[in-house]
Amino acid sequence: MSVSDRETLRIDFLKTAGLSDAVRQPLAGDASTRRYERLIPADGPTLMLMDQAPAAESPPCDPSWTPDQRRAAGWNAVARLSAGRIEAFAAVAAHLKRLSLSAPEIPALDAPNGLAVLEDFGDALFARVIEDGADETSLYLAAIEALAVLHEAGNPPEILQGPAGEWPLLTYDETALQGGADLFVEWLPKLDDRVSFDAAAIADWRAAWAPIVASGAAGASVMAHRDYHAENLIWLPERQGAARVGMIDFQDAVRAHPSWDLHSLLQDARRDVAPALEAEALDHYFALRPDVDRAAFMADYAGLAALNQARIIGIFARLIARDGKPRYRQFLPRMWRHLNANLEQPALAPVARWFDRHVPAEVRA
Repeated sequence: MSVSDRETLRIDFLKTAGLSDAVRQPLAGDASTRRYERLIPADGPTLMLMDQAPAAESPPCDPSWTPDQRRAAGWNAVARLSAGRIEAFAAVAAHLKRLSLSAPEIPALDAPNGLAVLEDFGDALFARVIEDGADETSLYLAAIEALAVLHEAGNPPEILQGPAGEWPLLTYDETALQGGADLFVEWLPKLDDRVSFDAAAIADWRAAWAPIVASGAAGASVMAHRDYHAENLIWLPERQGAARVGMIDFQDAVRAHPSWDLHSLLQDARRDVAPALEAEALDHYFALRPDVDRAAFMADYAGLAALNQARIIGIFARLIARDGKPRYRQFLPRMWRHLNANLEQPALAPVARWFDRHVPAEVRA
């Protein structure tokens, strides 16, 4: 579809939604194919236009597909990403709101064309309000409280019901977890010519991660936002309790190990979280979930955090090397620090030995 045809769809959608006269302010983009505009009506609160063309990405995963079928279908199927589908966003939002958590209301929706009007939570992203002097600890503990609500809700339904219809909540399984880790060995050599991985090295890579991948898949028992960090959480201080944490960008939610969103928040790619704050936040989490076996949980936390960090390094390498987005280079040193720290855990010794053999220390800085 041409740019002009897409704009015609947006205009028609906004007219149907009664927003044809709203002033439209485009917002800065991210690494996705999604775009947002702030809508300023003549009267009433501001709103957000979410625009995600359904054909802009490879298809999402059919629940019946085998690993081989997923690999043939493309990355979204391998990783069990939603391909940005509006139906996914709407169904996850409905589930979160049923738990009294804060997801945007959706006053207008055109799922076949990938358009939605959303409640505007404003610009008080956790990262920005902390930069402006808000108490970091209070915000992070509130984010932990929202996760505890989500996790205490227990095993989520296999099919989510939303205003655009049903959406499957798939498990972050072995294929998705290992596929994510494999982005590292695929893309880092294309960014940094100091490393190269032959077939034997890649086989050893997968063998080293196998126990962590198996544990992560076996422990998949809660809905994971999957991108839960300070740039995707909005502070809503006028609300109460866990509802003060406004959630966005959750369309890729899956059933996953409960540590996933925790390490995404506390070992962030985009901002430093002090070790003392990470420890306090984890203490708060376990106080809210006293029945959880902390030692077993934390072993999985370190392993899955390390896997996620390898995945993110691969993604950033791809964004820089293939997509010409050099700004992601600034995040690599932080991700290496997180990964190196997690590799010190005894359970990760096979992975640490692999890095020692194949990735020089000067690369991991």
